[in-house]
Amino acid sequence: MLGGLFGRSERDPDDAESDGEQRSRPGGEQRLRTDGGATASASAGTDASILTRLRRSEFVESIPFWGPPAVLVGIFVYGAVAWNLVISLIGWDGLGQPEYTDFSLAAYEQLLVDPSFTSAFWNTLILLLVFTVLSLAVGLLLAILIDRGIRFENTFRTIYLLPMSLSFVVTAIFWAWMYNPRIGLINTALRGVGLDVLTTAWLSNPDVKLFAIIFALMWQFSGYCMVVYLAGLRAIPRDQYEAARIDGASTLRVYLRVIIPQLGASTMSAAVVLMVFALKAFDFLFVLFGVNPGQSADILSVMMYRVAFDRLQWSYGAAVATVLFAMALSVIGPYLYAQYRRGEL
Repeated sequence: MLGGLFGRSERDPDDAESDGEQRSRPGGEQRLRTDGGATASASAGTDASILTRLRRSEFVESIPFWGPPAVLVGIFVYGAVAWNLVISLIGWDGLGQPEYTDFSLAAYEQLLVDPSFTSAFWNTLILLLVFTVLSLAVGLLLAILIDRGIRFENTFRTIYLLPMSLSFVVTAIFWAWMYNPRIGLINTALRGVGLDVLTTAWLSNPDVKLFAIIFALMWQFSGYCMVVYLAGLRAIPRDQYEAARIDGASTLRVYLRVIIPQLGASTMSAAVVLMVFALKAFDFLFVLFGVNPGQSADILSVMMYRVAFDRLQWSYGAAVATVLFAMALSVIGPYLYAQYRRGEL
């Protein structure tokens, strides 16, 4: 009676439990399982929330931006590399349809006994190392001179960097004239100062041909090294220079002991770019010599073109290309690993 006066009444506990159960499920259509399992509706709701979060994730939302380029690179770069490897194993001459049935390492076995491959491999390695070291050294020297506040700094920086903007074809034509044994600037200058004994046919003499190529490439890329090193020098606080001078260190010792050790990142970045361009020097040599630069100046990229397209030995050319690709990986791999260790990748 009191419950009726105050609008409340005592209810059976079982009825309250039943009502709570009805409220816990939409529409009261399904009951909770008594064995501790989830209902079908709860599981569906969880799946829906996971799919919603996945659709709204940064990874999925960014797919339209990186997805198409990734597909194109996967097909036309890594797919081509994989197909090149397959071609090197099937003995195809480039004519007719390749038959992917008989795989062998005959092309790679031929590389081991081919003297032209041996000379091209060592020439490529010498070009890679000597060109990179000399370009880094000249670029560092130019960067230090410009960093010391010389007059017309912007003018000199532009002059040194200008050769980098030229293509290998233009550079090759320019140096073909410079190295001309009769009217070339180098021999003419040597004759003018009475050093006729040093004149030679720079692009015909097998003793100096490779080093003439290295010098021309160094002229083109030392300006790039200068810019990279100059950026690194400008990032070093000037207080370090002053502190070293106060301690009585000479200018040479300041650079050798304090400044240059801090340019490791700049050196690695510039070295990787230089070595990649050294492996891609095909254009330069092709303009100068065609497909036959001679054993003293032959490199792997020119040899690959010669055996594949001039002699139609496509499997052998693909094997040379695979070796060249492995050399490129040996250059890029350590750089990417170093970036990964520094958290920049």
